[in-house]
Amino acid sequence: MSHPNSLKERYRHLFPELKRLSRGETVITEANVYQKANMELRPIMDSMCAENMLPTSEIRGIDAIQRFLDTIKAGKRGLILMEHYSNFDLPGLIYLLNKHGPVGHELAEKIIAIAGMKLNEEDPYVAAFAEGYSRIIIYPSRQLAAIKDPELYKKEEQRSRVINLASMRALDKARKEGNVVLVFPSGTRYRPGKPETKRGVREIDSYIRLSDSLLLISINGNCLRFSDVPSDMMEDVTCQDRIIMTAGGPWTCDDFRAEALAWAEAGNCSTEDKKQMVVDYVMHRLEVMHEENEAGRL
Repeated sequence: MSHPNSLKERYRHLFPELKRLSRGETVITEANVYQKANMELRPIMDSMCAENMLPTSEIRGIDAIQRFLDTIKAGKRGLILMEHYSNFDLPGLIYLLNKHGPVGHELAEKIIAIAGMKLNEEDPYVAAFAEGYSRIIIYPSRQLAAIKDPELYKKEEQRSRVINLASMRALDKARKEGNVVLVFPSGTRYRPGKPETKRGVREIDSYIRLSDSLLLISINGNCLRFSDVPSDMMEDVTCQDRIIMTAGGPWTCDDFRAEALAWAEAGNCSTEDKKQMVVDYVMHRLEVMHEENEAGRL
């Protein structure tokens, strides 16, 4: 039986309107990897954020955001790497940015998130929630690696190549138009007690190498938590919490990668894979930011 505060139960009354407004692109192909925000759905998502994020929720580091925006206006390719705890992370960020004034609104308008196919293909209502935000869809390496059947793996490997090639083209086009790419470096939501879900995926190094300016965003607090059925996103449980999102940086990406490798070579990293070293440093910096903001949050 579903928890009474699960997405499925608490927001069941919204399902007819979500269905009416959704474009329903639930099968991803190379032709639809870029999905522009369906702004008719945004008020629904904003209302959900308002109901669950306490009024004391805030975004910090506006000066860092302004400096980051200045680099984008100067023609630099911008990348945001952000902690990931729930499917409210992106909606919450956009909501708080838009509440903060012109600087926040300007960044919110430029963000295009990288999203895995699961958000679109697993459940039509999860897809509708995600549809309120501009996204470029990718076929995640973890999803492919989980396939055990050899024939299915071969088929899906080909599909992943086609989709991810189209995604990289869409990414390049989006940034040439002055947009900012947001990526969750862990590639999955963090599950308490499972530290492996907070380790960054090595592919993130490629995003850093193909970018010029980097902004990190940590998250403290969580309004959407795992249920006893973590594989079912509609069973995630809503709760009120104070959310603090903090922007740090910006760095030039070359400087950040050099800093990361120096950190690793100083004995702070267990891998010899240089790509993983860089991503481990991303997660280290995000964790430091998270801990600094957690102490005074409650």
